[in-house]
Amino acid sequence: MEDLTKNDDSMKKFIVPVDFSEVSKNAARYAAQMSADFPDSEILLYNVYEKFAHADDGSPLTNEGEATKIIAESSLNNLRFELMPLTKSLIGILAETGNLAENLEKLVLHNGADLVIMGISGTSKVEQALIGSNTLGVVRKDSFPVLIVPPGAKYERIHSVVFASDFKDVEHTTPIPSLRKVLSMFRPDLFVVHVEEDQEVLDANDFRKEKEAMDKLLFGFNPEYSFIDSGNFTRGISNFVHNMKANLIITVPHRHAFMKDLFKSTHTEKLVYHTHVPVLALHQ
Repeated sequence: MEDLTKNDDSMKKFIVPVDFSEVSKNAARYAAQMSADFPDSEILLYNVYEKFAHADDGSPLTNEGEATKIIAESSLNNLRFELMPLTKSLIGILAETGNLAENLEKLVLHNGADLVIMGISGTSKVEQALIGSNTLGVVRKDSFPVLIVPPGAKYERIHSVVFASDFKDVEHTTPIPSLRKVLSMFRPDLFVVHVEEDQEVLDANDFRKEKEAMDKLLFGFNPEYSFIDSGNFTRGISNFVHNMKANLIITVPHRHAFMKDLFKSTHTEKLVYHTHVPVLALHQ
């Protein structure tokens, strides 16, 4: 197997969706500071705007696409100038109409982007509904990695990562190419964590078999394994992250109820807002 733990000097490309909320601008600052750790990296600040102004009943009032685009590009430029002191990376801008999740899927493919970096908020019901639903919609595209930055999170060099696994058929359910690519970027201490969250306890023989398979998949990254006996996946991971001082959680959304839990206020407060630990959603 190729050793992907060595430094990867290829150019890194990050796309940051921005709606000009403080949450999204904070995610942009996080991305800029992170990009400073990668020579020759690029950031694309991306905004999707509405082409039409709408009446209360949803009917179009006027076509203000060009004016809206000019305003969006001006705001993106202002944000670009704000970020420039934080990084030597190239920062581009793009504003267009359409559906955020669908546009991003095409944009990631076209640009060969490594990560989409987004904010999430629930400090008010309005913010949670707007920003949270957009982020969840992007994660559900199930085709590119999304790094979710909680409100107020400050970038720290990623030195400790928690990867959540259910230890079921890991050879076929672990997104190993994308996981190894991310781990090769940061070269962190790696904790593979399983949370017992239901009545089905993992058999010891099954665990040994799955661990051997996981060791082969993660060869070169020296993972440490932990089992957490908790009735709640989110709470178990949150406590483990806090105790280990980890600064990134990696999860495979459809393998856990975690991403659904993420958008419930109680779980969000425990995991995202209080710990300020970003979550990276990978897909198979």
